[in-house]
Amino acid sequence: MNTNNKNFIRRLQKGKEDALEWTYDEYIPLVKSIVCKVLNRFEDNGVIEECVNDVFVSVWNNSKKFKGDEGNFKRWICSIAKFKAIDYYREIVKKSEQALDSIELLERNTLEEEILISENKNQVMKLLNELEETDRKIFIMKYFLGLKAEEIGKKLNLTKSSIDSRLYRNKKKLKEKAVKFQLEVI
Repeated sequence: MNTNNKNFIRRLQKGKEDALEWTYDEYIPLVKSIVCKVLNRFEDNGVIEECVNDVFVSVWNNSKKFKGDEGNFKRWICSIAKFKAIDYYREIVKKSEQALDSIELLERNTLEEEILISENKNQVMKLLNELEETDRKIFIMKYFLGLKAEEIGKKLNLTKSSIDSRLYRNKKKLKEKAVKFQLEVI
């Protein structure tokens, strides 16, 4: 039996796939126009197509609940299309808001981290200024410029062991001063 505008509702309710195909062919322009009115602002054809498909899946799954004639069916499928599109709209907006929130949080954390790093650099520079000039040069060459002890020794006419021992002593001094500084801040 062929599906037509007289028997499509009954055949759809009986689960006949040809009735769903006929309904799709007949109502796709109407459903798509309703969905587009709600979702066109996102300029995403994939979302529109997905929503349209969900409308017809919903019609298929709920066809047994439908009571009425062809005129009522048209209003019913329009309602399904409108509410599905609104659901999609809300979901897209919700995801966008969550993405913006996470970006703001990331930016805020980055700014806070930069401020802390800046403050730490200032504290380190204050502590380094308390070292003797040669020790300060050694420390800067080693930890800021990444030079090896041998290279530093050549530049300052000192032995590698002298550089290593000065670094060890000065790290210990700076650590003690940093602990005192933190206690004073707290």
